[in-house]
Formats: sequence, C-alpha cells, structure tokens
Amino acid sequence: MRTGRQPGRPAVARRWTQVLGAALVLATACGCASLSSRQDAAAATALRFEGALAGQDNAALCAALAPGTRQELEDTAKSDCAQAIASSDLPKTSGVRRVDVYGRQARVVLDGDTLFLSTFSDGWKITAAGCEPRPRRPYNCEIKGG
Repeated sequence: MRTGRQPGRPAVARRWTQVLGAALVLATACGCASLSSRQDAAAATALRFEGALAGQDNAALCAALAPGTRQELEDTAKSDCAQAIASSDLPKTSGVRRVDVYGRQARVVLDGDTLFLSTFSDGWKITAAGCEPRPRRPYNCEIKGG
C-alpha cells in the first residue's frame, strides 16, 4: 500500500518536531533564564544581603537564608535566627567582583566576602556566607547549611 510519503523523511521531521517541542516545554516549565539574568539575580540577592548586614536588619538577613542554612545557624547557636545572626562575625562589604552560576547554584565574590547561593521557588537564597577561600581546600564559612 502506497501512502505517497518518502520513507524515513517524515519520521525524522516528526522526531525533530517532538524533540524541539519537548525542549520548549522543559525550558518553560523550569523557568530557565539566560545566564546573564541569573547572574544579575544572584548578584542582586547578595547585595541585598550585604545591605541588610550593613543596616543590621537581622529579619531581612534571616529571610535571605536558605531553609537549611537558617536551621543550621539556629541549631549551632541554640537561639533563634535573628539572635544568632546578630552574634555572627560576618564581614561588612560591598561591591560585586565576580558571579559564577552553575545550574541552580551560584558563587558571588564581593569585596571582602564570598557568598554561596541556591535557587528556590521564591528566588535565590544564601546557603553560605562569610566564606574565605583556602588553598586546595573547601571554603571556610562563618554561616553554612547542613
């Protein structure tokens, strides 16, 4: 029985259409944004965190922390987040020097501090702060999640 189609060609075209359609759905579903917009959003979160630190706005600092980081801070200090963050030794700094985004994770290097962030349903959150690099070893962070 002859259908008038060339063998193989329509199947390839249909397959590419399915692949491209799936990619479009995936990109839309995950809310993927361009690298530069994700870098900008991570940098803005870091600067808001630093602004809250400079203004001693402990509620804003706690709100900026990832849930696991906030819990780890409270557990370690044996107090609520606002009290624990007030007694932390976070450096006051400003000015973004570098932003690296890797999927859902980011590192924001500021003048005098490095912050690590992760994306959540409500945006970027701080997973570690007050971080200092150590040669050939992981960063040493004042505040970090478990």
